[in-house]
Amino acid sequence: MAAVLVMLLAQSAVQASRAASAADLAALAGADALRGISAGEPCTVANDVASRHAARVLSCVEGPGQTLEVRTELQERSMLGAATGRARAGPPP
Repeated sequence: MAAVLVMLLAQSAVQASRAASAADLAALAGADALRGISAGEPCTVANDVASRHAARVLSCVEGPGQTLEVRTELQERSMLGAATGRARAGPPP
């Protein structure tokens, strides 16, 4: 029983890391589009990047100072539910 619990917790940690990475990459790519560094609509770009990492965008919000905040959820679910990630990206301070 303890081994199963350890495996569930390890799986949850890995999925949380994957969701956070997907959010980070999506926010960075979307922020580049927002600033005109790359082509595309910021939230569309963020969604494309998230989907390449087996995640979907839950929200994508343009903030002050050309920042973009993205929330993602992995498409794969564990017994404990879906892993989510959140990231904000923009120009250097």
